[in-house]
Amino acid sequence: METPSRIKPGDSNRHQWISVAAYYKAEIRDFQPGKELDDWLEAEIEYTKFQIQSFLLCCEEDGSVSIADLQGLAYTVGIAHPELIPGKVELVREIQKATAHRPCFQTENRNFCEEPECQWRAECRKLIVVWNR
Repeated sequence: METPSRIKPGDSNRHQWISVAAYYKAEIRDFQPGKELDDWLEAEIEYTKFQIQSFLLCCEEDGSVSIADLQGLAYTVGIAHPELIPGKVELVREIQKATAHRPCFQTENRNFCEEPECQWRAECRKLIVVWNR
């Protein structure tokens, strides 16, 4: 699968990033045993948040999001076969699910977002402005 230029997924890069982050987490807690899995899982979450944040910043700068860009992001966050997902909205919802958020992107005409920690919040708010015109 060819990946878009904005996202360069690679299992070895992902693994390396998470390994280093988990190591530093362990170091901060003086390498106390029994927390290795927690360190790894926290590092995975941080990696995913970083990937989404970087993606959204690039999109904001470019002013557009292609389906190939979203497929690359979906692949990066661990979604199998994102090329089989039919549209942008469905891809964003799958990314939300993969990152432990309610798959709410573009689902309701509301004036507020119920998930203040969701990284897609700014995009949702832009859609709400369009809906309310």
